[in-house]
Amino acid sequence: MDDRLDRSIEPVVLHTPRLLLREWRDEDRDSFAAMNQDPLVMKHFPGLMERAASDAGVDRFMGIHASLGYTVWVVEVLHSDRGSTSFAGFTGLMPPSFDPPFAHQEPLVEVGWRLWPQWWGLGIATEAARASVGHGFDVVGLPEILSFTVVANTPSRAVMERIGMRYDGEFDHPRAKPGDFWRRHVLYRMSPDDPRG
Repeated sequence: MDDRLDRSIEPVVLHTPRLLLREWRDEDRDSFAAMNQDPLVMKHFPGLMERAASDAGVDRFMGIHASLGYTVWVVEVLHSDRGSTSFAGFTGLMPPSFDPPFAHQEPLVEVGWRLWPQWWGLGIATEAARASVGHGFDVVGLPEILSFTVVANTPSRAVMERIGMRYDGEFDHPRAKPGDFWRRHVLYRMSPDDPRG
């Protein structure tokens, strides 16, 4: 295992041509909580997220960033056809919060994203995810990066494929009950030597 995985890494900020991916601040909590109450944003999740759970998520993101040097970063749009914003949502790297029912390498890290609908369709999730994957492989030294979502979430699956991830089957989310619409998930994975989109 790469010895870079055995120590804490300084928190980072990632830059892309249009975006800034940065650590979380307390002033992001209101925007994040509002986004987690948006039915379009949460369409493929179990339900809307209450404020306490949303704030707990921010606490988790901050804690992981402090200990690992990466997280799902806040996405700031610096310029685009639709203007700019200091909070478009998040994109980045995160250990899953459940025990995975599939084979994986350690450390287990997923790349994920969640954006306000007004920033959909501009390639922002793809741009931010590419930067996150590049950081995970080239700086952190991760042995693989996974991503997963409900089977019906075709926009997120398209992002996974655009950045070069490979479809690797389906699984039942361990927190879902039989009959839950979000139980069945697709799994994608990527290794450092895979071609990047």
